[in-house]
Amino acid sequence: MKRELGIARCGLACCLCSENDHCTGCNSGECPDKAWCGNRRCSIEKNIPRCADCEEECRKGLLSKIKPYGFTQFIRRYGIEELLDCLERNEKAGIVYHREGIVGDYDGFDDAEKLIDFIRNGR
Repeated sequence: MKRELGIARCGLACCLCSENDHCTGCNSGECPDKAWCGNRRCSIEKNIPRCADCEEECRKGLLSKIKPYGFTQFIRRYGIEELLDCLERNEKAGIVYHREGIVGDYDGFDDAEKLIDFIRNGR
């Protein structure tokens, strides 16, 4: 885990992404997706660090998907450091975020609350 890469503006875990060898995150200005990422653009326009810090309840852009939405809700409830701690603990326990060509353990959820419980408990 590259904890220093943290969590993307939309809630995705840059710190665990298999692409983090060549991506420096959405706050670097070098994000390969910066041209199309509505969540990045919106949070910059609102002058907030991430979607979790927004006062609006929103499901735009990547937040229309369960994983970034669930991660964002987790941050709102428990904070970003708690999310990073849980992700690090889960990774050490063998829980996979995602890798090239495989679906990760956080990807199979259709309910944000179940995903949040999985993040917290690792099961």
